[in-house]
Amino acid sequence: MSKKIQAVRGMNDILPAQSPVWQYLEGTVAELLGSYGYNEIRMPIVESTNLFKRSIGEVTDIVEKEMYTFDDRNGDSLTLRPEGTAGCVRACEEHGLLYNQTQRLWYTGPMFRHERPQKGRYRQFYQIGVETYGIASADIDAELILLTARLWQQLGLADSVTLQLNTLGSSEARAAYREALVAYLTEHKALLDEDSLRRLDSNPLRVLDSKNPDMQAMLAGAPSLFDYLDDDSREHFDKLRSILDAAGIAYEVNPRLVRGLDYYCKTVFEWVTDKLGAQGTVCAGGRYDGLVEQLGGKATPAVGFAMGVERLILLLESLECVPQAVYQTLDAYVCAVGDDTDQAALLLSDRLRNEQEWLRIQTHCGGGSFKSQMKKADKSGARFALLLGESEVAQQQVTIKDLRGELEQVQIAQQDAAAWLAQHIN
Repeated sequence: MSKKIQAVRGMNDILPAQSPVWQYLEGTVAELLGSYGYNEIRMPIVESTNLFKRSIGEVTDIVEKEMYTFDDRNGDSLTLRPEGTAGCVRACEEHGLLYNQTQRLWYTGPMFRHERPQKGRYRQFYQIGVETYGIASADIDAELILLTARLWQQLGLADSVTLQLNTLGSSEARAAYREALVAYLTEHKALLDEDSLRRLDSNPLRVLDSKNPDMQAMLAGAPSLFDYLDDDSREHFDKLRSILDAAGIAYEVNPRLVRGLDYYCKTVFEWVTDKLGAQGTVCAGGRYDGLVEQLGGKATPAVGFAMGVERLILLLESLECVPQAVYQTLDAYVCAVGDDTDQAALLLSDRLRNEQEWLRIQTHCGGGSFKSQMKKADKSGARFALLLGESEVAQQQVTIKDLRGELEQVQIAQQDAAAWLAQHIN
């Protein structure tokens, strides 16, 4: 007997019992973004490897250790996308969506990183990303944060997430700060762990984000980026905070919040929770004004964020914030017992769908006894079973049974069934 084939480690199936929660989250986000005037864009999951080397940075953890990269049959180096922003910039630039234009875009789909799988962190993981282009002022930064705050309210998560905020300043200010930070960390090199030693030359700002408890006292004494900010970045950050204060959005300024990718500047933010253990970030983003030019386009201001779908679903389920109606996939299950009743069942189901397009109806196929069909009707989760025997078919009647036990069983004319269901389904 051959060995059973299983999914690749860290790349998980989403089973039918789980899909309703995914659809609920994705549908809620899509509706909210549409109400703000954001348009969906869909990019390929495979891009040129050079796109990520130029955008993310060759000496980041993602490019050095985590990307799924391969040579195709033409010898071109291709990579499964590890994040969505670079691909979105590439698509917008390639199709002429950026120059002298503003864009508010969103996308969703799988990303890929070769990390050690753990709760809330997978090798194939799903993100919902939002990107805006062509707006340099702090009001668009604020809109993204207000939008996410509204989403938490709609999902019932507002009391379980908190906003952390920081500014990274301009590239020039960050370069001056980097020099001072490297000098400080070099003085305390003996206290740095292996990851921090590696980042000291490649990405020293990430050292500030270390969770190593043995380094926290030393990091607390590190130079502050705020002391190196340029006037424009300081004014931008003050304006953002002013808008959030006026809107009543609570936040914590976290000077160690730096984000992991090279292209960020000015505003960075994260929505975090303490309900998921170590994997506490559920949404993160910031401004990346230099990325479009870095990838060959005209200088274009840009800001966006990404949400981890798996982590949000974990949070929704652990806090029991998923409405019960999300799991109610069917309104009615049509059973047919007897000669030539299967055709009548299919025709009745289609008639009901024509008269009430919102009805969710499943028709039993494949025959079987009345008892076995009723078991399947109950297991389907449907509210009502519609029963067709030979006598019902002959008289153009249908028997309706409330599977949840609230209403008496009735027999009515098939032509009245759609109206009856509409009256009794909340």
